[in-house]
Amino acid sequence: MVLSKEIARLEHSSVMLTVTVGKDDVRAQYDEMIKSYAKSIQIKGFRKGMVPREVLERKFGESLKGEVLGRVMENSLQEVFETLEEKPLPYSTPSVKDEPVLDFSKDLVFSVSYDVFPEVKVGTWKGLEIEAPVVSVEDADLDRELEQVRDRNAVVMDKNDGAKVAKNDVVTVNYCELDEGALVIPGTERQDFVFTVGTGLNVYKIDDEVVGMKKDQSKDIEKSYPADFADADLAGKNKKLRVTVTAVKEKKLPALDDDLAQDVSEKYKTLADLKADLKAGLEKNLDAKLREIKVNALLEKVLETTVVELPESMIRIELESRWRTLARRFNASPEQLLGIVESSGKTFDGLMAEWRPDVGKALKARFVVERIGKDLAVEIGDGELEKEFEAMAASMSVSVDEVKKHYEREDMKDYLRDDLKERRIFDLLLAEAKLKKGKKAKYLDLVSNNG
Repeated sequence: MVLSKEIARLEHSSVMLTVTVGKDDVRAQYDEMIKSYAKSIQIKGFRKGMVPREVLERKFGESLKGEVLGRVMENSLQEVFETLEEKPLPYSTPSVKDEPVLDFSKDLVFSVSYDVFPEVKVGTWKGLEIEAPVVSVEDADLDRELEQVRDRNAVVMDKNDGAKVAKNDVVTVNYCELDEGALVIPGTERQDFVFTVGTGLNVYKIDDEVVGMKKDQSKDIEKSYPADFADADLAGKNKKLRVTVTAVKEKKLPALDDDLAQDVSEKYKTLADLKADLKAGLEKNLDAKLREIKVNALLEKVLETTVVELPESMIRIELESRWRTLARRFNASPEQLLGIVESSGKTFDGLMAEWRPDVGKALKARFVVERIGKDLAVEIGDGELEKEFEAMAASMSVSVDEVKKHYEREDMKDYLRDDLKERRIFDLLLAEAKLKKGKKAKYLDLVSNNG
């Protein structure tokens, strides 16, 4: 049995646990193991189950002591963790400090270190001054949305033979890279690639170069890419390309009238209905973005006076999670992703170091929100869940039962409950903040994270 346990706090939310197990208990577990082996082990010259203890100890003494030492330590740790407040994190395996030596004449004393949930001392969060830009939805923003609606409802049709490619045309091209001798570099060929001229949605950014070309025309192009070009494979390089236009189509945009509104959705009777809905959507997006800016600004200030030491294992797990998420985004395995990263001139360790500050800040912010929510006793009841189901149903034009079906699993309900709880906490935080008007900004810059 465990005679005593002592906890010593280390840095980065680690602890050192020292456990003392009575020598009589250690001896009893050793004797029990010897008896068990004596019954089952078979040694030449002895009948099964009749091997004398001294023979076992002489032949397997050290390995038997090592095994019982492991058992005693494991059993005693299980016993201690049942009542200990400072339990190890699920992903932090206790590490033995200075492997103990088994001596039946003394109590067994051993120490393990592991990471625990960090203590969070939340900084000041009441009366903080935060700044948010002054932004409104303008006519130009609504006009841009209307043009996007027209573009989505455009009819795409072939241009007349001999017609030249112009901006906003939809072209189909074949392309490849060329070497110094103007020969095709194997593996760089691409057939039937379609893009809208002027959008930049093509690897080599050849929009300007294809303007003026005609169907079935080929053209050799030389392009230089700046050192800070977004695609690391092209950054700072010169490329020779051969481009062949195989199809040229133009978009016929519909008139901006009631007919277009009715084509978009049966809920619109007039163009005015469509405009009103689009503007409401823009304002909703703006409100959400401004709220995000305020919350982030507030959390930044709270973190300045918050004390929390993050365990290394927690940071490691979060970094690994981000790595797996990035792999899924690239539809690649972690090994394939490593190849992609290295081909861009980076290393795995370098990327982890690059991510580490953001990961640390995100974890600290999460702990701050959880701590404040606990201090303020924020809870979300079933009635509030019901109201959220109704609001979601109304916004998606579906029945409440359909929404509930999506959330019928308990873990999905918990996820929604946590989301609502976080929103409530942010509401309480923002209500205590002092809002200062910032600079004026454009809607598009704000929602595009450019301003």
